[in-house]
Amino acid sequence: MRTIRAASVFAVLVLAPAAAFAQEGAEPKGGLINLQFNLMFWTLIVFGILYFALSKWGFPVFFKAVEAREKAMEEAIEGAKRDREAAAQLLREHQAAIEAARNDAQRLIAEGRATAEKMRADLLEQTRKEQQDMLERARREIDNEKERAIAQLRREAVDLALAGASKVIEQNLQSDANRKLVESYLSSIGTLEVTQ
Repeated sequence: MRTIRAASVFAVLVLAPAAAFAQEGAEPKGGLINLQFNLMFWTLIVFGILYFALSKWGFPVFFKAVEAREKAMEEAIEGAKRDREAAAQLLREHQAAIEAARNDAQRLIAEGRATAEKMRADLLEQTRKEQQDMLERARREIDNEKERAIAQLRREAVDLALAGASKVIEQNLQSDANRKLVESYLSSIGTLEVTQ
């Protein structure tokens, strides 16, 4: 790379003075084959001095600037590669985080549905149990009321039987009419108990 640069600089430095000297003098008489040693000598001297000055002070500065530019470009390319790799890594991390968040959201939704379903089943079971308890309590209360009513009827039947018996005793206990009266009364009480 350095030799190509030196050759291009050399070509510019050799051709530029030769073209300048060629324009100063008259047209060569012999064309391209006509050699002018005077012009060649001074061209080589100027070229040597210029080449020495440039190689001493110009080329090193020029080559340092070019190398610094190349180095800066290579560092920029490497930095861009590193940045691209970091961006790709960051993108992968973000995609993984998004996927994890999506999975967590789906898991939470599934857990919420399961919890809601369990709560619904528990509430239904509790409602059924309360309803069953209420029905059982109502049946017990009805049975208790029925037994109280039957007991009340029995008490009243006994009271009535006693009242009827006392009336019969007051009159004549041996009379057939009285006997039939008590029997019909007791039979009517028996039918009351059966219907209740």
